[in-house]
Amino acid sequence: MRAALVGLTVLLAVGSAAAYPIDAWKDTGIARLEAYRLAQEGEVQGIVLYWGAQLYAQEIQLRLSARPPFHPPAPDPDFTQKLIEVLGDDADGYGIAVIDISDPDAPLYAAHQPDRLQNPGSVGKIMVGLAWFQALADIYPDDVAARRKILRETIVTADEFIKTDTHTVPFWTPGDPTYERRPIEIGDTGNLNTWLDWMLSSSSNAAAAELQSQLLLVRHFGPEYPPSPEQAQAYFRDTSKAELTRQFLDAITTPATRNGLDLAKLRQGSFFSRTGKSRVPGTSSHASAGELLRFMLLMEQGKLVDPWSSRELKRFLYLTDKRIRYAANPALWDFAVYFKSGSFYKCSRKPGTTCEKYAGDVFNYMNSVTMVENVDQKAKIHYIAVVLSNVQGKNSVNEHKALAGRVHRLILTLHPEPESESEEMGGGEGEPAPAPEDVSPAGPPSDAATTSQR
Repeated sequence: MRAALVGLTVLLAVGSAAAYPIDAWKDTGIARLEAYRLAQEGEVQGIVLYWGAQLYAQEIQLRLSARPPFHPPAPDPDFTQKLIEVLGDDADGYGIAVIDISDPDAPLYAAHQPDRLQNPGSVGKIMVGLAWFQALADIYPDDVAARRKILRETIVTADEFIKTDTHTVPFWTPGDPTYERRPIEIGDTGNLNTWLDWMLSSSSNAAAAELQSQLLLVRHFGPEYPPSPEQAQAYFRDTSKAELTRQFLDAITTPATRNGLDLAKLRQGSFFSRTGKSRVPGTSSHASAGELLRFMLLMEQGKLVDPWSSRELKRFLYLTDKRIRYAANPALWDFAVYFKSGSFYKCSRKPGTTCEKYAGDVFNYMNSVTMVENVDQKAKIHYIAVVLSNVQGKNSVNEHKALAGRVHRLILTLHPEPESESEEMGGGEGEPAPAPEDVSPAGPPSDAATTSQR
């Protein structure tokens, strides 16, 4: 039985919010899921989850998959004007797209600068996930069981591709009274599901880079994947850097176009580690709010690769830990949230100026991709909000968190009955203290600038 506790923090975990429903350890082999489940029963030190984070795996389904083809409408002028008003004086610094699909027969869409491009930061990791599910479907098009087996039984050992990353991820051994959070180190092992969880939940750059290197291997070896360590080493040693780049860009970008996405508006073009970029050069990365919203809509329709892959991606994006940034707003505590965020900022260090974390004065990118669903079946709240901002000199973490509450209230005004019910569902005794957020430098800081990407 899920614990009906909301907002109570027993022990704050340092790092990003984790994903995937916590009842799925046996199916996935992700050990931290069992640690988190036991924390709800008081058997392991950990956090007590928000009510909205306690759905079981079978409760996470694709709400638009059984419907006729779904096409988002044109932006509604009134809804868009209200959204712009919510943004306030900094509206010019935002690209935002919001679609209310609570009633799929009457969706309502609002957008402000939805085609504006900026670096996606860690949001680009969803494209690594898409590429992996596409690669598995190409090898086993009619055999989901084989895909599950690869994800659960293939053990990957961290190698040089992970260098260097400071993001922490959870490690837990059955029987331990608590779980440990630390950066991934060379020699650490986990199955592919665990690496996907580390990448999409803890936002580990090391995990993303390792999965990108493994993506090259699964595309090269096909049904013979996983190769032996000697075969993998020979592949990277004997393949020219130019050919590795060609194969990498094919592996990471063609799944986007095959699934109906526009590379001109959404592209992850490089590795997430310095070693990866050195060994396999790529290209630039960019994203727009409108195209990221399309990604989430295609997923919800079961059209990213196929329904099974779409549902797995949705489960990997389900928040089951400390909520951060946009997702941290208390208004969302009682709702299921599917989320990925990413930031990238740069400080000039001009004389007489100060530049804090997530408040760059050269650029200050913060990106939030969020789907919100009711967990109370009587309520009918279901919407997607994608926010890309570049508001310099302001803490973008706080700005996105506050914006989430305003957008949520705007949605609730469209559905008065769920608004009343959500107030009755309650919350905690106030908001938990914000968890520290680790920042992984994109490169060594110079005297002229400080840059951080996550």
